Amino acid sequence: MKPPILIIIMSTIISGTIMVLMSTHWLMTWIGFEMNMLAVIPILMKNFTPRSMEAATKYFLTQATASMILMLGITTNLLLTGQWTMLNNQNQIASSMMTIALAMKLGLSPFHFWVPEVAQGVPLSSGMILLTWQKIAPLSVLYQISPSINPNLLAMMAIMSILVGGWGGLNQTQLRKILAYSSIAHMGWMTAVTAYNPDLTSLNLMMYIMMTLSTFMLFMYSSSTTASSLSHTWNKFPLITSLTLTLMMSLGGLPPLSGFIPKWMIIQELTKNDMIIMPTLMAMMALLSLFFYMRLTYATALTLFPTTNNMKMKWQFESTKKMILLSPTIVISTMMLPLTPMMSILN
Repeated sequence: MKPPILIIIMSTIISGTIMVLMSTHWLMTWIGFEMNMLAVIPILMKNFTPRSMEAATKYFLTQATASMILMLGITTNLLLTGQWTMLNNQNQIASSMMTIALAMKLGLSPFHFWVPEVAQGVPLSSGMILLTWQKIAPLSVLYQISPSINPNLLAMMAIMSILVGGWGGLNQTQLRKILAYSSIAHMGWMTAVTAYNPDLTSLNLMMYIMMTLSTFMLFMYSSSTTASSLSHTWNKFPLITSLTLTLMMSLGGLPPLSGFIPKWMIIQELTKNDMIIMPTLMAMMALLSLFFYMRLTYATALTLFPTTNNMKMKWQFESTKKMILLSPTIVISTMMLPLTPMMSILN
């Protein structure tokens, strides 16, 4: 893609998301979503292969359906309350429609089927935008309408998403599909707490974006798309192999790493609201996700080939890609646990 075209498309994506973030008027929010969706499709089709075109078509159809349901919810709310503003208490029917539309945009279960397919069909850089930036706008709207959301509907979708995100990733060898199922599970954790403390949702989103960005950048640096190609990196990039191990553990939410912070605070918040069964189920289902991260880690960093490579000529080329933000994002993704008290004060 030519640089001027790329700049125009990326600025449209960014301005669409910013419009959604800043707007308190439902029509402007909807227009922001549409700008964002239509500008992302050329980014998904960057390679212009049948696979990426199929992925972009699936993405368009799902997002267009979600936009239609969102507009139905907005017009229902307008008919019943006579207001376009987002901050008034919506009618329960309109609120449920909007929640379902935003769940489709986020890829929450049972509307999750498009996420692995689209992520697998597009290049790594497009997948990175799809699984990080594209989550900001729907979650910001969910944050704003959180007082009027039906908590039972949200809890059901959250539990199903964590289960699907853990179960679906178990049998995968494709890294993009693994990260897509990881995204579904993380979205489940975020929406579980939205009705009780939306600030924790935004904290979890920030941590998730940092961890996913770091993981995608490592995969792009070593040009790995499958578990087997990632297992070859120890010979050429031993440091990247060990960093992948640490990031996978952080995505799984193991205690010494940053990924543990949002899980810990969400479980704490839910137990404060006299919910015992739901956080217990969520913690148990998070073990499924942790298992496939562990399996990927084992295949990548904890196994060596029977023979070492003593050849003078390396069969893998030197990487010429520049990943400027890799170091700070990895530090944030792994070493933020001591700052938890500060984050809890902010919330």
